Amino acid sequence: MNLEGKICLITGATSGIGKETARALASMGAHIILPARNLERAERVKADILQTTPRAAIEIMECELASFASITSFVQSFKARYSNLHILINNAGLIETKRKLSRDGIEMTFAVNHLAPFLLTKLLLDTIQRSTPARIINVSSEAHHSTTINFDDIEGKKHYNGWRAYAQSKLANILFTRHLAIMLQGTGISVNCLHPGVVATDLFDVIPAPFNFLIKLFMISPAKGAETTIYLASSPEVEGITGEYFDKKKIAIPSIVARDADIAARLWQLSEQYVVSLF
Repeated sequence: MNLEGKICLITGATSGIGKETARALASMGAHIILPARNLERAERVKADILQTTPRAAIEIMECELASFASITSFVQSFKARYSNLHILINNAGLIETKRKLSRDGIEMTFAVNHLAPFLLTKLLLDTIQRSTPARIINVSSEAHHSTTINFDDIEGKKHYNGWRAYAQSKLANILFTRHLAIMLQGTGISVNCLHPGVVATDLFDVIPAPFNFLIKLFMISPAKGAETTIYLASSPEVEGITGEYFDKKKIAIPSIVARDADIAARLWQLSEQYVVSLF
């Protein structure tokens, strides 16, 4: 896929995998949009990328993924400036050791890791449809194998476990991908997700320092972790492939739960209930 002049939006690009993805796609000629909560940090990322790719086209736009209002405002601003979106990469993610709430009063991990990309994608879908062939890429994790969707306590109100909340959100990313891919069949929009590997990023900074240091010794670099995302965004080899889960640039088999169409449909309906007032 020739990325010259293509509009590419990447969430969570102020560090780690997202930053390296932005760097690589900018070097291929893509026009990069970076939604960011911390604008200062985003400006530093932009400056860093421009050092290696002086002609890179990068625009920073304010967006807080823990707020539906901020996401909605961001999309309105984006649509006022751009009539196309060729690549959407939902990369942002977090782990919380203690239960926290988003601006909308929703458990933070579920809100940022699942509902934010769900809402952002839905709000941008009309723009993406005008830009075909287009690609939507969701960053998931092998952590999804360890859990299911707890519809009886999806926000961990009764019992909260930070790792389980994270794993559930990564499972939700795959279920969202597969359901959306079915909905968009024949439109020229592909929707895929991936496991980036166990990457040494800020995601694990919530772990106490001694353990964090030891864990990161066995992790791959953000640049290595970004390779599959970059591949799905740019490679002609995946043209026409949709609804798949990738690992190390190859199609992999997600868990049985992740392949359950009924669970995917139920999660989609529940997600719509969370954001229905915005449509």
